[in-house]
Amino acid sequence: MKKSVENTEQLAAVNQKVVSGGEVLPSVHLKDGSKVQTGTVATMLYNINLYNAGERGQVEKELELAVPTLVKVGLFDLFPIEDWIAGDNPGRRFVGECAKTYLARVGS
Repeated sequence: MKKSVENTEQLAAVNQKVVSGGEVLPSVHLKDGSKVQTGTVATMLYNINLYNAGERGQVEKELELAVPTLVKVGLFDLFPIEDWIAGDNPGRRFVGECAKTYLARVGS
């Protein structure tokens, strides 16, 4: 059985970087009973652009934090991890490597 490690509250804070001041992104409950934070894909795309512009450190931590939710919502079923890693986009490759590491750790 795959262990899920979503960090909904932490993602809520990170995902605020893509919305206007005063806006709050909700978390939602999926049919399986799990809870995920909305805005995670948008924030991931934003952070990939920052990564590609040379930012590291906090951006890497935020991208890693997003991976469990991205797995949960099926992003890597739609766009396989191998495709993320094989591309020439460094930020996308970083996310793919994080997802690969995450899935190896929790079991896929």
